[in-house]
Amino acid sequence: MYAVRGMRHKLLIFQSQCSRQALSARNDGILLKVTAKSHSYIYRACGFSTTTARPKRVGTHNGSFHCDEALACFMIRLTNKFSNAQIVRTRDSQVLENLDAVVDVGGVYDPTRDRYDHHQRGFEQVFGHGFTTKLSSAGLVYKHYGAEIIAKVLQLDVQHPNVSRLFLAVYKNFVEAVDAIGNGISQYDTDQPPRYVNSTGLSFRVGRLNLDWVDPDQSSEKENEAFQHAMTLTGSEFLENIHFLAKSCLPARSIVMECLSARNDIDSSREIMVLTRPCPWKLHIFELEEELKVETSIKYVIYQDDRSENWRVQAIAVSPGKFESRKPLPLPWRGLEGNKLSEVAGIPGCVFVHMSGFIAANKSFGGALAMARASLKV
Repeated sequence: MYAVRGMRHKLLIFQSQCSRQALSARNDGILLKVTAKSHSYIYRACGFSTTTARPKRVGTHNGSFHCDEALACFMIRLTNKFSNAQIVRTRDSQVLENLDAVVDVGGVYDPTRDRYDHHQRGFEQVFGHGFTTKLSSAGLVYKHYGAEIIAKVLQLDVQHPNVSRLFLAVYKNFVEAVDAIGNGISQYDTDQPPRYVNSTGLSFRVGRLNLDWVDPDQSSEKENEAFQHAMTLTGSEFLENIHFLAKSCLPARSIVMECLSARNDIDSSREIMVLTRPCPWKLHIFELEEELKVETSIKYVIYQDDRSENWRVQAIAVSPGKFESRKPLPLPWRGLEGNKLSEVAGIPGCVFVHMSGFIAANKSFGGALAMARASLKV
């Protein structure tokens, strides 16, 4: 149902072809110099079509690039309208005016003309559907073409209910972060400096693809090659996110909903949920609590560890992406193991409790349930 149609395979083939071909100014469609004066360049990236008709042309700025325009260029080329489009990198307004679409440059947002810039004064567009993060060029392209792209990638009709669910899920779990970083929006409302630096995210990795200041070759050709790699990187992770959500997360939603509905049969507090099958459940908890208007939030999820056959008790985080738990396991238990833990807790079969109190294990389901119930009373 969710076949890739070789899209990922073609992406990798193209990437290997690019590594064998130096991007140079020549008239074969790989890289064409428009005018030396405007320093505008056109190159055809990730071409899947063999049609002889003139491809559409999509513009973005030259110079240093960021994650949002690299992703925007990749996504827009997955649409039927701009399939196999050429990418034109320039800031020349006359060149941009004559292109079929323009992203992240030009100072105009007008979807009727496929203009998707977010830098202009007064721009405050958001995705909608409850999301309030200002859109970058990636979010703008996704807002107007995301459903079509998802349907095409997964070989579904655009009206299929899974497409609408994934349209929101992919934005929440992938595109929104690109939008926020592209607009300089902090993840947390705080004046405190971060406790550590995280430079492993997609936007950071795209940034590192820009030409290094010590690189002796600072040519536009080299810069365009780097941008092409950025498109490949952002595009591959975008597609991987779609497939993960479609194949793994989406089917898990119905399982979590059933378990959430059955929590009254587990404990009268309705704060303990037992997962009947191993599946991705964490994000679904928050979404379903909000969707179903759950009054008493879930504090613990119990599930069996397939590898050890022990039963785990996991405390629910205060919100997605946070490490703090709504109700951590009792402080006197934390860091203890085996018989010592069972003695202190007064519950047989205890295996361990993590030092932070976010997770514990017991040899039996009954023992795990007893640990969760006891924790609620502390």
